[in-house]
Amino acid sequence: MTANLSRNGPALQDAYGRVVTEKSPTDWALFTYEGNSNDIRVAGTGEGGLEEMVEELNSGKVMYAFCRVKDPNSGLPKFVLINWTGEGVNDARKGACANHVSTMASFLKGSVYQKINAVSEIKRVGKDSFWAKAEEEEEQRRAEEKRRAEQERQRLEQERRERELQEAARREQHYQEQGREARQSRKCEQQEVVSRSREEQEPSQQPAHPREIFKQKERAMPTASIASPQPGKLRSPFLQKQLAQPESPPGRELTQAASRPRAGLCEELAPSAPACPVQAEEEAVYEDPPEQEALYEEPPVVQQPDAGSVHVDHAPGLSGKGLCARALYDYQAADETEISFDPENLITGIEVIDEGWWRGYGPDGHFGMFPANYVELIE
Repeated sequence: MTANLSRNGPALQDAYGRVVTEKSPTDWALFTYEGNSNDIRVAGTGEGGLEEMVEELNSGKVMYAFCRVKDPNSGLPKFVLINWTGEGVNDARKGACANHVSTMASFLKGSVYQKINAVSEIKRVGKDSFWAKAEEEEEQRRAEEKRRAEQERQRLEQERRERELQEAARREQHYQEQGREARQSRKCEQQEVVSRSREEQEPSQQPAHPREIFKQKERAMPTASIASPQPGKLRSPFLQKQLAQPESPPGRELTQAASRPRAGLCEELAPSAPACPVQAEEEAVYEDPPEQEALYEEPPVVQQPDAGSVHVDHAPGLSGKGLCARALYDYQAADETEISFDPENLITGIEVIDEGWWRGYGPDGHFGMFPANYVELIE
């Protein structure tokens, strides 16, 4: 079908007339189709020349432009017809509108229509300059890409060096921490060894506990004292005289009580000693009155607590049990060499071995040491 110019004929003629009129400011008119029909309508007019007209071209339509331009050589006006086919126009529409160019050229009188091949025009007008410019742009593009690639390589290299330095610093710090921990561990071990060695040496050089002092005293006793008889078995006129007295001084009683368990301990250390030599020795000892007098008139001096700090109580029914005391506080044995007791418990057979520690029989019959300031003496 041909293009329909009669439907919008007056508008088309008016636009055409304003372009061809030399004194009219309108220098271009743009025509297109109404929808998908073949009816031609005016799409727009303007006074800005080709630059303004190009901005009105639509990529989805088939359009016709009629322009007035001035010849630079002669200065006379020329009229140009442009057939525009947008990229978005489908092939069927392109084929249908291909024959309408001649109809529009006949309508727009005074125009010269010539089909132009863009490639041929480029070759004819500026072939050399075009390719020179294209080559220059390509060189610039390649140089820019090379510069960017070099910058990226340098950036990656810098990041790699920074990572290596950071990793090296972390490794060095880790090694230093490990070395510091190892040195600290070795130092602690050495301190523990020195402390254990000092603890092992101190008891042997200077016993701090009365139990150790007592044990050393027992080990230092002469072997001859092992064969001495128990004080309870002595039959001496002097002892009988002492027992017959109604009351003896507290110091003498404490001294006798302290000497009797010591002799008993010595007897326990040598239980296998024969009985006959002991009896013979007893007879030999008690047959010589001067030696007996010297032995019992000057008993060994035992250091006792101050009179102001020890309270001596009197309790009946404790005769024959040696030196006795009543517990003032609760005490629990630290090991098998000590005894345990509760307040008001009685401790019998006391031996005063040290100013702060005594030995005696606890409530359960166990013989061991206990602190002297936890009890009070009774008679």
